Amino acid sequence: MKLVNTIILTYTILLILSTPIFLSLKAQENGTGMATMPVQSSEGGFCKSMVETNGYECEDHNVTTKDGYILNVDGRSWLLLPPKQSLAFNLADNGYDVWLVNSRGTEYSEGHTSLNFDDPAYWNWSLDELVAYDLPATFQYVYDQTGQKFHFVGHSLGTLMIMAAMSRDQLVNMLESVALLSPVAYMGHTTSLLSRVIADNFIAETLDSLGFYKFDMRNVIIIEILKVICRIPSVDCTTLLFTPYTGQNCCMKPSIMDIFLDHEPQPAAMKIVIHMCQLIRGGNTTMFDYNDSGTNIKHYGQPTPPAYNMIGIPKDLPIFLSHGGADALSDVDDVKLLLDSLQGHDPDKIVVQFIERFAHADYLMSGNAKEHVYDPFIAFLSRLH
Repeated sequence: MKLVNTIILTYTILLILSTPIFLSLKAQENGTGMATMPVQSSEGGFCKSMVETNGYECEDHNVTTKDGYILNVDGRSWLLLPPKQSLAFNLADNGYDVWLVNSRGTEYSEGHTSLNFDDPAYWNWSLDELVAYDLPATFQYVYDQTGQKFHFVGHSLGTLMIMAAMSRDQLVNMLESVALLSPVAYMGHTTSLLSRVIADNFIAETLDSLGFYKFDMRNVIIIEILKVICRIPSVDCTTLLFTPYTGQNCCMKPSIMDIFLDHEPQPAAMKIVIHMCQLIRGGNTTMFDYNDSGTNIKHYGQPTPPAYNMIGIPKDLPIFLSHGGADALSDVDDVKLLLDSLQGHDPDKIVVQFIERFAHADYLMSGNAKEHVYDPFIAFLSRLH
């Protein structure tokens, strides 16, 4: 029996987070998808509405992390583009077994073994928990299901999660390669207006002190109003909604906004927002700072939080890295710091791509992302086999 190559895709736009979940898209030998009913999905649910309608098989998988979070199928952010332009569908058509993985806390991954979704304790997590619990649980699950190493594709926070894990020599034994799209390893130079305002004015910390444990920008009334506004021909919502946060996109079609607003943004823990703000203000990449030496000692055995040292990333692991000149979150100067950390990497094992006009969301929602990013990435994968 021929083994198919396995891809893990993770997606997160900082502060607009989805959950680590699974979606298996399996291509037939002739490259054409085969539709089956998902194991668990309500009528009109994710598999039925976004995958099976395009002729692909969709399977529902559950995994429980060691700290009790029950992660379920989603991964829709990689499927906002039409099938011929989507990375997930293109990988499936090229014979890859594709698993879409995000993180805890959204509508398809609200479960927990003991905590209620509205319990403040449910939202007591930051980047550190995603690295320590979500990635290991999902990696092991996929590895057990497939029996082979896999390729990993991360966007935005997804890249920080995998780099943080690799920097501590975790999970590397299950990896064939890593793709870092809009990589976020350092954030001190970010030009994102929204992120800067939140970080520099300690807004997340203030909200947390007032008892707001969840950061949720998804209000049904606001979303519907935005949909109406975005349908006005003179209004460019791709600029209105993204530029202040992720940078001026070059190539997104206005028609994608209805699809985007149907599924995003999703809620996140206020603690991870605070963590990202700490990274912006500090300019380095460390574990969560409790701003109290005693509490830090309790958690880490030292008065300051340990660093995620990017120099620790294995030098012989194949890496495909792509970043954009208009990206406000993955700023060019911050990416340069990451590339400096990778200077000792085997030159035959790393491909660095720079796209001058691309901003953060272009990597997921631009009509020409396939031509500029996905096709070169698939070519990169083919050279590994």
